[in-house]
Amino acid sequence: QEQLVESGGGLVQAGGSLRLSCTASGRTFSRNVMGWFRQAPGKEREFVAAISWSGGWISYADSVKGRVTISRDNAKNTVYLQMNSLRPEDTAVYYCAARPSPIISTKEADFSSWGQGTQVTVSS
Repeated sequence: QEQLVESGGGLVQAGGSLRLSCTASGRTFSRNVMGWFRQAPGKEREFVAAISWSGGWISYADSVKGRVTISRDNAKNTVYLQMNSLRPEDTAVYYCAARPSPIISTKEADFSSWGQGTQVTVSS
């Protein structure tokens, strides 16, 4: 399994931006589908974005589409989540996840490696 470490979370005002990073320590990063999920207080974890190994396929949740960009740098074993026009409802713990397969998916159950999460708080 991949070891994943997220960074870049923090406190930001509504309308602001943050860039989350997730660095993997395994040897199979470039062959994995990578995803970002989030969990708000009192809610279930939900899909945010996912990207194929080549970056040729990308999917976003409707709630973030147009405000969020996922990207990856396979040479650095890192996946990014650029978040703009942040809203208070984006407040959550954001998790990076790896799916050890080139077959694309947005389902939480298909991702087997998870980071510890990074807190994003958006104030109104």
